[in-house]
Amino acid sequence: MIGYVTLGTNDLARAAKFYDAIAAELGTKRMMDNDTFIAWGEPGGGAGVGLTKPFDGKAATVGNGVMVAFECKSREQVDKVYHLARSLGAADEGAPGERFPGFYAGYFRDPDGNKLNAFIMG
Repeated sequence: MIGYVTLGTNDLARAAKFYDAIAAELGTKRMMDNDTFIAWGEPGGGAGVGLTKPFDGKAATVGNGVMVAFECKSREQVDKVYHLARSLGAADEGAPGERFPGFYAGYFRDPDGNKLNAFIMG
């Protein structure tokens, strides 16, 4: 149902380094970019993530209650993505762990403050 999610950034170059590393760990790469927008994912694949400077020219702000979740292949990959994000400047929002039976996730905020998680079901 979801084609892609777009998050705002005030520093596209800084954000690109963060998301390039996370995407590489998840086995994907950039599929589109220009001076104001970058998207990661696979054409015809699952939902991708885009980053953009807001079209209206105003500062990007974080949405309260908004979060993007990256699906991982194992608990070990959840841990790896979480720690990779933290090493790239992400703020901790909840270390990896089982949140309820069959759902393992780690939560963090990117350098712009957007809330993200890495998770696996099962």
